[in-house]
Amino acid sequence: MSHPKRAEIFTRDAERTTWHDETLWFVRQKRDKAVYAVPEFQELRELASQIKTHTLSRLADYLEQFEAQAKANGVHVHWASNAEEHNAIVLDIIRQQNATSIVKSKSMLTEECHLNPYLLRHGVEIVDTDLGERIVQLRQESPSHLVLPAIHLKKEDVGATFFKHLGTAEGEVDPQVLTEAARQHLRARFLAAEVAISGVNFAIAETGSVVVCTNEGNADLAVNLARVHIASMGIEKLIPRLSDLSVFTRLLARSATGQPATTYTSHFSRPAAGKELHVILVDNGRTQQLGRPDFRASLKCIRCGACMNTCPVYRRSGGHSYDFTVPGPIGAILSPNIDMRQHASLPFASTLCGSCTDVCPVKIDIHTQLYKWRQVIAAADEIPASKKWSMRLLSRVLARPAMYELGGKFARTSLRFVPHALTHAPGYNPWAIARELPEPPPQSFREWFKQTNPKP
Repeated sequence: MSHPKRAEIFTRDAERTTWHDETLWFVRQKRDKAVYAVPEFQELRELASQIKTHTLSRLADYLEQFEAQAKANGVHVHWASNAEEHNAIVLDIIRQQNATSIVKSKSMLTEECHLNPYLLRHGVEIVDTDLGERIVQLRQESPSHLVLPAIHLKKEDVGATFFKHLGTAEGEVDPQVLTEAARQHLRARFLAAEVAISGVNFAIAETGSVVVCTNEGNADLAVNLARVHIASMGIEKLIPRLSDLSVFTRLLARSATGQPATTYTSHFSRPAAGKELHVILVDNGRTQQLGRPDFRASLKCIRCGACMNTCPVYRRSGGHSYDFTVPGPIGAILSPNIDMRQHASLPFASTLCGSCTDVCPVKIDIHTQLYKWRQVIAAADEIPASKKWSMRLLSRVLARPAMYELGGKFARTSLRFVPHALTHAPGYNPWAIARELPEPPPQSFREWFKQTNPKP
């Protein structure tokens, strides 16, 4: 199903769509206030962008350095070329431990690899411990946002979900009561967990360490209680030195939620006595994107979600309309790299207003890349035939002034006589469902200009 069709499903609930739009814009405003409080924020953006550009230019070298240092620290390092290999590695570690209780903190990479359903198919139950992730897991939904996975839901939806699965009172909507119910529900899972899986926000080649940033502390609790910690990491998460990290930690939370810093920024360098730490380095299309000069910079993304909070299309269409792990503008760049045919509509889900580029903390030229993907998709003949032929026809009209002028005159005249019910028929002209055409002008701009500026 294309993005427009999925977006149509979301926008049927006008009240929810408006609420979703306003809530994300509120987060965007929090981001702006946090940014304005840091005079050197633009310098930090530029420095972060340069660090990422440098790292990507020597990614193979830094990955080898990270592996060598991590192994020296007693860490087990695994390599996975795709999602299937990643999932198989995780399952193998779990079976080696004879583990039956698995918990996972927030990890978009494991969502990308569809780890949860894979483990369930192999008889392994896994519990997400991030509150938003647990809510959508109970509802058998995917996250709709990088940072706010349940942002598409209202407290009434959460209350109904917890009533069904956690036994809270029917109709309970008090956020404090619902949060406490989730806390009590997850506490037993934390205590019983034998294996804890986490994502990785940053990995440091110099030290062989991985860094996990959370606001709830669930990752720290899980990996410190379990005897085995599996950290799933996209290879683009690497930075060269420990001293580089502070640049990104000053950018990440401010861009994501308007906080000065995440509540917990935890470093994992070596396993504790009697425990194991496994790091899985995952490609899954990243080297392919690295080989595309026009789209290489998308690998700089630090998954803050700022581009989603500001995007007028994402805010009105919802994250699930993108049908990809990473929704929004950055997802519309990453997804065609994975499957161009399936995600051909996503680069067109943008006004190209450039707001996403303006707020990106690592200065990815998002709107430019969206435009370039459109060219690639059109050249590959992956756009709908109706759009392809209508654009060809329009290009011919626009390239011929006489034809353009004749068409404009015909439209101005016919709009005075065609019935309103016909020009605004929903099935024929969906654009006009919530819009009204202005009165047709008596003359075109060209005609007016010739009349007011006669040649001498």
